[in-house]
Amino acid sequence: MVKAIRFHEFGGPEVLKFEDISVGDPAPEEVRIRHTAIGFNFLDALVRAGKYPVLPELPAIPGAEGAGVVEAVGGDVKNLAVGQRVVYAATIPGAYTEARLIEAHHVVALPDAISEDDAAASFLKGMTVEYLIKRCYRISEGETALVHAAAGGVGQIMCQWLKHLGVVVIGATTSEEKKNLILSNGAAYAVNSSTENIGDVVEDVTGGEGVNVVYDSVGPDVWSTSIDTLRPRGYYVNYGNSSGPLAPINAVDLNVKGSLFFTKTSMRFYQLTREELENSAAALFDVMERGIVRPVIGQRYDLSDAAQAQIDIMEKRTTGSTILVP
Repeated sequence: MVKAIRFHEFGGPEVLKFEDISVGDPAPEEVRIRHTAIGFNFLDALVRAGKYPVLPELPAIPGAEGAGVVEAVGGDVKNLAVGQRVVYAATIPGAYTEARLIEAHHVVALPDAISEDDAAASFLKGMTVEYLIKRCYRISEGETALVHAAAGGVGQIMCQWLKHLGVVVIGATTSEEKKNLILSNGAAYAVNSSTENIGDVVEDVTGGEGVNVVYDSVGPDVWSTSIDTLRPRGYYVNYGNSSGPLAPINAVDLNVKGSLFFTKTSMRFYQLTREELENSAAALFDVMERGIVRPVIGQRYDLSDAAQAQIDIMEKRTTGSTILVP
């Protein structure tokens, strides 16, 4: 038996229970991983609340990423071995536990230079950044990007990586205290959208031309303001909905505001093959090993305190990445 966080119904953080579960032995294509660090993401709260597009069967264990050590391998698994340090980020939940079974094709061996804490804090977030800036909208040196939630785990990694690529980053937050954090992680400009006008800042920075791309994990609260910051033929990339789901997009608005492009992304469609997963992981590991991307672990919680962690992220008390410690 191991300890896990489970929920038997969708609802608020109070539905999360710290329980004993049985893990068992891996099936032929599975591995059993003993977690040493568990990644924590805003989408975990959406899954628990029943607001994520793909919901698990109940009872369910939340959590999409984790790092640890392989305890057992199924008979058909050839690329992983007992005792190997590994990390994964899967769209199927189940990470909030001391140990779990998972199909081996989701799991990647961890380089010696990267700690398990850093891996759990950055794998999902970092591969999200990789596909957003390199494959969704392939941004180029000298271009300008508006990054929402720039003080969060994804936002900080994105600002660091974009700076390395020579991109001018305008980082947005809703807190005056977080502006210095954004600037220290690579943004050239920081704006507090609670007290400052994002459009005015963008106009000043770009000389009225607008940004090339908006990377948005917030949704409705920033949609109308941000779409006005784009230059003609600019890209609006939405990859999250912390303020709720976006309303249906009016194609006429995209037309009259400059023949704009809009996409609603999900990492699972940028990892359709094992090769895509391995290439994305390799790109992330490379920038981490070279010190270009440095995961900022702002908070650590015991696994048993997962409900409090979800409350804190929903109430915008967190900065950077958060990990749960089994």
